[in-house]
Amino acid sequence: MTVLLAFSTFPSEASARAAAGKLIESGAAACVTILPAVVSVYRWKGQTETASEALLMIKTTDAAYPRLESVLKACHPYELPELLAVGAEAGLPGYLEWVEQETARHNE
Repeated sequence: MTVLLAFSTFPSEASARAAAGKLIESGAAACVTILPAVVSVYRWKGQTETASEALLMIKTTDAAYPRLESVLKACHPYELPELLAVGAEAGLPGYLEWVEQETARHNE
């Protein structure tokens, strides 16, 4: 099993907190860190946009990722939510095991 770090932005800290709770309760994530004040600059529908957002850093596994994607899409207010995941190449072994245990217990 591979531990993943996934990122998603939300339009407000409140919407980010609500999504974080759903991700934890569903077992899609072991931990979600909220960075409440980031600025994103991007192109959307032919226009350059700038938005103040909250960033979620989501700790999950490759096995739980499909659940994360499903839960996030269901609770996200954006038409096209940002969701990117990268594999953790290294980490404290006990923490990596904890992430695996927390996301796997919802598969039982």
